[in-house]
Amino acid sequence: MATTTNLLSKIVGTAALGLMTLSGAVQAWEPNKPIDFVIMAGAGGGADQIARFLQSVAEKKDLTTRPLVPNNKGGGSGAEALIALNGTNDPDHTILVTLNSFFTTPMRQANLGIDVSTFTPIAMMGVDPFVLWVHKDSGITSFEQWLETVKSSDEYVMGGTGKGQEDSIVIAFMEQAFDIKVKYIPYKGGGDVAKDLAGQQIMATVNNPAETKGFYAAGDVVPLLAFSDERLPAFPDVPTVKELGQDFSYYNQRAVVGAPGMSAEAAEYYQNLFKTIYDTEEWQGYMESESLSPLWMSPDEQKTYWQTQIENHKELLAAMGE
Repeated sequence: MATTTNLLSKIVGTAALGLMTLSGAVQAWEPNKPIDFVIMAGAGGGADQIARFLQSVAEKKDLTTRPLVPNNKGGGSGAEALIALNGTNDPDHTILVTLNSFFTTPMRQANLGIDVSTFTPIAMMGVDPFVLWVHKDSGITSFEQWLETVKSSDEYVMGGTGKGQEDSIVIAFMEQAFDIKVKYIPYKGGGDVAKDLAGQQIMATVNNPAETKGFYAAGDVVPLLAFSDERLPAFPDVPTVKELGQDFSYYNQRAVVGAPGMSAEAAEYYQNLFKTIYDTEEWQGYMESESLSPLWMSPDEQKTYWQTQIENHKELLAAMGE
């Protein structure tokens, strides 16, 4: 009888263990509805292109149980997106594709009450350099020639995304470093900026390569200067600003972050999802073709990076008088 009881106890114990294991597997977090994939910029720009490419890879490889749904919220230099994330009632189903305005917009608009350190680190997918572009019909083929043109112009018009954002920071640097003055027109997204340069509505831009790629391929625009640490493989004949004696480079972060209050289980799910996407041939090929620099980071490394960028941008905005 004792033997039977012991055997029954072992069977019950084994069954219970099996149920616990099964229960653990069932409880692994997965999204149960479409994921709000917020984009911190307008349609057609670099962030928009990247978000839609990431979404396409996830769909192609069937990596998510529910779809990523791109959602452009570029108003107010990205304030619209930050407000949406900060106030979402479903942080486990809300993620954001960011630019450097993730750092600058809360600084410039303190009334938003946004503290980016409360957001959830998901994935740093790479960093995007800036390039100075002019229209081919300008006849300008070098940065030196461009400088002469700007200095001799009564009103030289440049366009870029937002005010106090990435493009305006780079342009403000050029104004100070090379003693020039331009009229700056802010746009909602890099796609519109690139289109208006191609249409000669503005005279120059500092778009990311991906935003201007189509117009460059068509021969409409000419790259003059790269704001990267080294020459870009896609533009080997284009000098960097460092080659001109300026200790400056500037990159746009291409990252995915989660809403404040996201559960640890959901954060782990998205971190694994975007690491899988990062390692695909598709994303590695995208970075190469669009001149992005790889820069994967762990969640803790991302938090440290955020703080470093906040301090750097405080200095940059102060230099602009912002």
